Amino acid sequence: MIAIGADHGGFELKNKIVKWLLDNGYDIKDFGIYENKSVDYPDIAEVVCKSIISGECDRGILVCGTGIGISIAANKIKGIRAAVCGDIYSAAMTKRHNNANVITLGGRVVGEDVGIEIVKAWLTNEFEGGRHQNRIDKITNLENNR
Repeated sequence: MIAIGADHGGFELKNKIVKWLLDNGYDIKDFGIYENKSVDYPDIAEVVCKSIISGECDRGILVCGTGIGISIAANKIKGIRAAVCGDIYSAAMTKRHNNANVITLGGRVVGEDVGIEIVKAWLTNEFEGGRHQNRIDKITNLENNR
């Protein structure tokens, strides 16, 4: 299951992504927001990422105005590897090499069509493992203060 959430800066793009995900048979849990009103992006990042850490959801998509703030917030949660993706290549590579379990997008900087292509690239690529696993292990060690 894919967790998804956005603040007011990502509200419209999130809704377009939700529609695309549902139209393409993905199971999602939408953590809001459900109306275009101001909300603090760390709150959205927290609920989406905690659903991944708990096992309720497998991965997550977060959208704010630029994708930056919500990415910073998401990466403060132990076990989350969130990457800001503004292009299709980066989305594919962050899955293939970094095994990112969350991607973030900027609703004010990524158009609807590109946003959907970014999500599609991230969802359809697989982690390559191998030499990349060693790097993920090192990231985990950093996270655990070792």
